[in-house]
Amino acid sequence: MTDKRTRGKPSKIDQLPDDIKAELIELLRNPSVTQTQVLDHVNSLIEAAGLPEDEKLSRSGVNRYATRMATVGGKIQEAREVSKMWCDQLGNKPTGEVSKVLIEMVRTLAFDQVLQLSESGEPVPPKFIKELAIGVEKLEKAASESNKREQEIRKAMAQQAAEQAATVAKAAGMTAEGVDKIKREILGIA
Repeated sequence: MTDKRTRGKPSKIDQLPDDIKAELIELLRNPSVTQTQVLDHVNSLIEAAGLPEDEKLSRSGVNRYATRMATVGGKIQEAREVSKMWCDQLGNKPTGEVSKVLIEMVRTLAFDQVLQLSESGEPVPPKFIKELAIGVEKLEKAASESNKREQEIRKAMAQQAAEQAATVAKAAGMTAEGVDKIKREILGIA
């Protein structure tokens, strides 16, 4: 049975001075260094820093921390790979497309959660419904803002293209009326 007073308490590793903790992390990332070597080295740093004897790390503490680091690192790597896959698939499409994909992914996740809850036969907690409603509202707002931003970018690009076309047309000797007609056509003003 665990001592309830220790729950939520930072681990010895979390309480290490920043320089020692940074070295511990660096050593754990190095596949050529064993956990025993890491433990011995870090404990010698703790001793050299004049920290109390009970601040030294245990083998199981280092192993738990290394396992946690590996788990978190794996999740980060997985997220990077998924992100890279989507970015590669979208290629040079506008960033609005990336936003749309992410928003749709979140919508799908929310739908899956609601479906699982409804299939479980258990009543849906009101707190979950409230949080989902807030999440959907924020999601729709983000989609709307993304769409608005995309429209503003397109309008600015069209304006820039119209100005460039007008400059080229004037340089080629086109009349002011002809230049205006080209600008209106590019900007979609009939």
